[in-house]
Amino acid sequence: MKSVATLCIALFAATHLNAQCASCHKPQVATQSKTSMGRALESAAECEILRQHPELKFQNEPYSYRLVRQGDTTLYSVTDGKETISVPIAWAFGLGAAGQTYVFERNGTWFESRVSYFRAIDKLDLTLGARSAQPANLEEAAGRAMNSKDAPECFNCHATNAVSHGQLDVSHLQAGILCERCHGSAETHLGSFRTSQPSLGGMRKLSSLTSEDMSVFCGQCHRTWAQIASDGPFGINNVRFQPYRLTNSRCYDPADNRISCTACHDPHADVARSPSVYDAKCQACHTAGRHASAKVCPVGKSDCSSCHMPKLELPGSHNRFTDHQIRIVKANEKYPN
Repeated sequence: MKSVATLCIALFAATHLNAQCASCHKPQVATQSKTSMGRALESAAECEILRQHPELKFQNEPYSYRLVRQGDTTLYSVTDGKETISVPIAWAFGLGAAGQTYVFERNGTWFESRVSYFRAIDKLDLTLGARSAQPANLEEAAGRAMNSKDAPECFNCHATNAVSHGQLDVSHLQAGILCERCHGSAETHLGSFRTSQPSLGGMRKLSSLTSEDMSVFCGQCHRTWAQIASDGPFGINNVRFQPYRLTNSRCYDPADNRISCTACHDPHADVARSPSVYDAKCQACHTAGRHASAKVCPVGKSDCSSCHMPKLELPGSHNRFTDHQIRIVKANEKYPN
């Protein structure tokens, strides 16, 4: 019952927080709450994928996996044919545009499920990262234990107000990346207006960030250049870490906001899927007479992003990711790390 109550509190808090911000910023809240970021975390009870799939199965000898829906609860079971671990899923990480991974609590420890749902195949497969290690026992087969560092980091990139004094606090989190996660305390902001001291509750003006500062800001969750350059992963496994890839681009300029994350992506709206949206961004500079230092495409094509930012398959992800390292792509070239 405690876990159910915690989830209800989190869902109420998210709704309340959105309502506070919407009192002045209604258009932004209305669109942002429906984005993949705004729904980066869902309770199992609210998870649409789990609702639409009352039973999911997966076999990875000698282990068998099942996710079975019972009312608003989804039970996650793993067996080796002799023993079984069966626990309720607490949270679904990711909206599921590409995939969705599940988190459960067992004996006071949070675990990342060893299997995930993948949209392209409409079924379960091994979670990214789980292919490289063979589980030594049934508990490892069920999932990866999150230590005191992993759990706050994971929830902090999928929820709002999930961490307090460096510790995970699921009782106060709001599911998804909401306004406060990027802009700061809404209560402090609103309180400053109630006391006629708006300067004391000013929000950080993110639009004033340089391209480099924005890359680091977004890199809190999408990984910064420094993180990947130092710790990896290397090779194709880093294709999904956009700030790192973008920084490696020849046209990247840390002081030029035309190449920042938000130059192409509005965080208050879902990611645009049409290449023409991004082509227009490129052509704002790379068109004759627009900018002296920007070269014009010598072959005269207009499909900039699909040519210079190829989609690459990340093994095991059942998904192709847009490579944000903008470059002249050559046939059979080695992946530029």
